[in-house]
Amino acid sequence: MRPRIGVVDYGAGNLHSVRRAIEAAGGEPLVTADPRVLATTDGIVLPGVGSARSAMDTLDRAGISDLLREHAASGRPLLGVCLGLQLFFGENEEGPTTGLGLLPGRVARLRNRSKVPHMGWNSLDLCSQSPLLRDVPAGSYVYFVHSYHVLPESERDVVAATDYEGPLVAVAGRGSVLGTQFHPEKSGLVGLAIYRNFVGMVGG
Repeated sequence: MRPRIGVVDYGAGNLHSVRRAIEAAGGEPLVTADPRVLATTDGIVLPGVGSARSAMDTLDRAGISDLLREHAASGRPLLGVCLGLQLFFGENEEGPTTGLGLLPGRVARLRNRSKVPHMGWNSLDLCSQSPLLRDVPAGSYVYFVHSYHVLPESERDVVAATDYEGPLVAVAGRGSVLGTQFHPEKSGLVGLAIYRNFVGMVGG
């Protein structure tokens, strides 16, 4: 039986591409805005495109914010993508707003870069071991599109970094709560490997 993976639909995000990537990776995606449906899944993906404040307002109104906190506390795998990763943290300059508070740290606007948003392919520098990046070689290229970035309180929560006129966190998390600043669903075979690893985490 394929693991059931909820994909949070909050009115934004690259949902079609995420759903197709999960299917290709061996999971059964359920795209929904219903927290009752999300509660029945084995793992959840929080995708991300758009405004942090708008996303949090929608998640709060739908009761999904509390569901995501409960899901994370249960130890079931949770994957955030781009804005989804940023929403895992607390203080967020975009809005400004306050995120889910699943990971300690904050989100800041990209500064001191010649071009914002950061858009394009950059390589990964692996900082710590994680099942999400199993068999993903150091130096692999992935696709970024973002104007804000995460600043974890602890370096132990930094799984991978990249360089865009200075260091940026590319993958962060602890335990079963993990997120990518880049879009795996837009990152070719490397991104598919990451989704396959997440499906493997969900399937146990």
